[in-house]
Amino acid sequence: MLGRHLFGYLPVQAAQALVGFGGVAVLTRLMPPDMYGQYALAITAMHLVSMALFTWLDAAVARFHARAEARGALAAHLATAYRTFFALVAAVIVIGGLLLWLLPISAELKTTFGFALAALSVQSLLQIGQETRRAAGQVAAYSAIGTFNLLLGFGIGIGLLMATPLGAAGPIAGLALGALVALLFDLPGQRRRAKGGKTNTRRLALYFAYGLPISISLVFEHLLSAGDRFLIAGFLGEAAVGVYAAGYSLADRSLDIIFVWLGAAATPLTVAALERGGPEAAREIAARTARIMALIGLPAAAGLALVAAPLAGVMVGEDFREGATLILPWIALAGLMKGVMTYYFHESFILGRRTRAMAGIMGVAALLNLGLNLVFLPMFGIAGAAAATVIAYAASLLACALIGGRIFALPLPWMDWGKTALATAGMAAVVLVLPPIEHAFLDLIVSVAAGVLAYGVLAVLLDAGGCRGWIGEARNWLKTAEATS
Repeated sequence: MLGRHLFGYLPVQAAQALVGFGGVAVLTRLMPPDMYGQYALAITAMHLVSMALFTWLDAAVARFHARAEARGALAAHLATAYRTFFALVAAVIVIGGLLLWLLPISAELKTTFGFALAALSVQSLLQIGQETRRAAGQVAAYSAIGTFNLLLGFGIGIGLLMATPLGAAGPIAGLALGALVALLFDLPGQRRRAKGGKTNTRRLALYFAYGLPISISLVFEHLLSAGDRFLIAGFLGEAAVGVYAAGYSLADRSLDIIFVWLGAAATPLTVAALERGGPEAAREIAARTARIMALIGLPAAAGLALVAAPLAGVMVGEDFREGATLILPWIALAGLMKGVMTYYFHESFILGRRTRAMAGIMGVAALLNLGLNLVFLPMFGIAGAAAATVIAYAASLLACALIGGRIFALPLPWMDWGKTALATAGMAAVVLVLPPIEHAFLDLIVSVAAGVLAYGVLAVLLDAGGCRGWIGEARNWLKTAEATS
């Protein structure tokens, strides 16, 4: 079932990859570094507000869907979620508008933040429906709406940037409009499911108690990964933020797409297994998830570090390339640790319903990162920010693994992880001995092809992550498909 879900979520993750890479490649060529810096600051602020005020509700919608459905209370579950959302978003618009009026920032940045507030509102509304579909196992519908939203918003945003004087606000306005159109398909069905449901204050209190620590944890996690941009703006200026954000996005978003994909498929299955089959059933799915995460994530992170220079040469504008090449290997390592921590070891706290401990760990890690930035930024510039991020993620990953293991012990398949590491080392050796090629695109293609081939051969020979079993499953699926055609 995990394999089918992984394939089902591929379209939306492919759209994430296209938008992620396309956004960096296009925007860094259409925007100067200072404008891209304004865009990055607005996106960071938008995500922070979303995590602080709406993610607790999304987490509760996903976590308690199976229970509500089993008890015949799905309408009340959804009605509680949507009515709570509309109360929250009204407060966000009023308070956010007042803050934008009072903040002593430039008119361009105020405009960009204003559109970010609009995008935050409509995307958060859409997310409730998406979490409902994911929890219900409606993979095709989730992927269809998610893919449509991403691609439409990206296309509109680029068009607004090129055809209007909105500047950094253009791509963010596109996000808002894309989500607004997607809601036309989403809301009617959700309204039918919630019809007749009554808001239950006891239910809401349970949701808040469960989801708030997750929200706080994600706020701290986002501060850990992106909060340094505000410090960079203060120490080095908005142009430095733009350069740092471009290099950071290339590595972090690449890995984030992989881990979000795995988490989207595995988390609802693990939660459902716990509810229906108990802890051992959940651990069985978690063990397979751990093997797959390493099998895909470790070589991806190593590959990003190995091809930093040609990747930056191909993917970002000329003004951004030197800085992107400098920080990309650091962020690849940080992104690997972030993905394993967020989409695997955080499951201990979620399954054990001890999310406050998770929030505490991420809070300490965020403070550590910001403190290190205050020391490193004046000394080393944006390289110091990247180093601070790596140190903070290493500390938080270790803490999550140790403390989470006492709450809900997850499998640690060391043998499979070791095989994957060995295959990755062989891949790195092959890429490092390749002769240098002056043309960045050709260098990137040759390096990636050689690395993928070397890793694939070694992984199969070692049976890293049980990949031979995947090959067998694929063959059986093809035979079945041929027999029924």
